[in-house]
Parts: sequence; C-alpha cells; structure tokens
Amino acid sequence: MRLEHSYRTERFGAVRIHELQRVIELDSGAGAGDSGSDAIPQDALRAIERELVIVIPCMNETRRVIEGVLSGIPHDCLIVLVSNSDRYPVDRYEIEAQTVEQFCRLAGRPAITVHQRDPGLAAAMKAAGMPELIDDDGLVRRGKGEAMLIGMALAALTGRRYVGYVDADNYVPGAVHEYCKVYAAGLHLADSPYAMVRISWHSKPKVRDGRLFFSRRGRSSEITNAFLNRLVAEYSGFGTDVIATGNAGEHALSLALGMRLRLAGGFAVEPFHYVDLFEQFGGVLESAHPEVMASSVPVLQVETRNPHFHENKGEDHVRGMRTQALNVVYHSPVALPAVRSAIVDFLTGQGALSASAEPPRERIYPPVGSLAFDLLFDALPEAETFREIGAGALAARPA
Repeated sequence: MRLEHSYRTERFGAVRIHELQRVIELDSGAGAGDSGSDAIPQDALRAIERELVIVIPCMNETRRVIEGVLSGIPHDCLIVLVSNSDRYPVDRYEIEAQTVEQFCRLAGRPAITVHQRDPGLAAAMKAAGMPELIDDDGLVRRGKGEAMLIGMALAALTGRRYVGYVDADNYVPGAVHEYCKVYAAGLHLADSPYAMVRISWHSKPKVRDGRLFFSRRGRSSEITNAFLNRLVAEYSGFGTDVIATGNAGEHALSLALGMRLRLAGGFAVEPFHYVDLFEQFGGVLESAHPEVMASSVPVLQVETRNPHFHENKGEDHVRGMRTQALNVVYHSPVALPAVRSAIVDFLTGQGALSASAEPPRERIYPPVGSLAFDLLFDALPEAETFREIGAGALAARPA
C-alpha cells in the first residue's frame, strides 16, 4: 500500500495529529516511497495483521452483510464480533454466531463472538473490576461504546498488540479490506508504541434524482470536527482544520495506548478519543503516564479510496451522534470557556438544548487496562453466548 506522506502535524502536548493522508495505491508492489509518499511492503502489512484484532460491533444486521464484512478482513487478523442484536422472537445473535462459525470453517481461521447483554458477560466484567459497565438489570449497558470496550477487553486476552474496529453495516467488502490495510500501514509507519489510526472515508454515496451522489463529508462529522479543531485552536492561537476524523467509527490503535484510554458510552466513544488524548497527554492536566508523554502519541488520519456504503439510519440518528459528541467536548476540563459557550449556542440553535440548560454528561468508563484480566479470563466461559471458534483465539491465562 502507498500512502501520501504527511508533512504537517498539529501538536497538543504529547499528542501529534497528522494531517489527512490519502491512499495513493491500494497495492504498491515492491516499489519504494519517494519524497511525496510512503510505500509499505506486503510483508510489513502482514506482520501487523498477525498482531491485529478486528472488532465488529453488530446490531441487527443481515446475514449477507455480515458475511461481506467478514470476507473483507485480512486472513491473519483475528475476528471478534460483539453483538447487541435482538434475541426474541428470533435469536438474531444465533444467526450471527453461526455465520461467523461457517465463515471461519471455510476460511480456516479463528474468531470470538459474544452477546453484549449476556448475564454471564456482565458477571465477568463486574468480577474483573468494572461495575460501572453494568445497568440496573445487571447486564452490560446498551451502546456502541460499551460494545467497543468489551471488544478491547477481549482483544487484550488474545495476546495480540493492536485492535481495530469495523462497523457491521458496511455493504462493500472491499472497503472493509482497505480499512484493515490502512490500519496495518498506519501502525507500521507510526514511530511510537502509543499510536492511533483513524479513517476518513473517500465518500458516502447517496441516491439523488435517480443517480448516485458521492458526498464528501457526513452530516455529523463536519460539526464534530469543527468543535474539536476549535478546542485545539483556543490553545495554539491559530485556526486549524487538522482534525478530520472526529466521528471515525473505523479506527485502530495499539493496545499499549488502548489500555490507558478511557472510553465513552454510546456514540460519544469516537470523538471522546480525541478528548481523552488531550486530557491525559495534552500537557494541560497532569498525566498519570509519563512514559507516554516521553514517547508521544501520533494520530494518523487516512482518507481511503473505496466509497462507504451503509444503511441510512435517519436524521434522528445523526442528531443523536452529533449531540453526544458535543456533550463530551463541553464537559472536558481542557475545553476553554469560549468553546463551551459556542457548543451551548449551537445546541440551543438546533433545538437540542433548552435555553439556560447545560449539555448532559455522557458515561465515561475507566481504562480497560484497569481490569483484572485473570479474573475476566476465568469467568468468560460462564457466559452462555461466548464462543471461541477455532484454535488460537485466546492466549494462555494472564498472570
């Protein structure tokens, strides 16, 4: 794969946000990079993929769409599917788990599946030290952020070094494949053990007047990016548009970084990555991780080539994503008064917030690294929906 070289970075303490890089070639062959590009050889991509867990948060997607997503994940990556799908009147999780099992049998590869609302999973997470994740019914809370947290915890049990996320509603297997290759390329190029790669899709096609229109940016992303960039600009004193991936559902990171990050619940999870990076490693607040501060945290943003086709979930879904994103920015201790005031003005103008009200707080969970992984490992088999497909998915019991 060949990526456009990133010349400019924006610094926020130890966080280095790289400007958006484009995919130049999906397959760069054996060619070397030049002054304007970075060519990552196939063996380097494979080396990362052998250490990469791909987590698929899933909720009520069709079997065919899930099959396509699975087929796009490179063979050496380990698949982890975390489902929040309906179990009654039809057990959709059982259909999903069978789909993964059949795929893995044909492809000769391992995988892990689990249902987010499994009582056994809730008991395991609570025993491992994260009661905050459990709701009043004694189950893991619903939400995408919660599914991603579970996926990261399972990834940590595999002994692999990296975790990436791919949404289950992607209609194009080639796009899924490109995302995973970009993860591997970015993690290979990162010059720090504490790295993150975030995807900016090339376009999101929509049907207008009987033909496809390839929109460049999402309705929620533009707003989230604008306020995250304003947060950065208030400290530097210079306007910036460097952040282009505030709502990047497709992203990957080293587990060395992931174990130290807090995750937000619901759809606040993706923009809160930036917020937590700024809080923990931005130099404004005291950091609990001097080793990360000394190494720095590169955030690579890559624009892919494949269009991003997925189901249109409606305007209410978009508004909800946008509001949750701005809620976590507003309540961050590194957000300066001008940023908070602008968020309140925007939400009020959109009718998402009543006059004189304060944006609600989103749930923020402790770092996954705070879990007692030996207890989690021992308790997981009690989860009725937990399935380890094939050999070699989980590593030996953590010490």
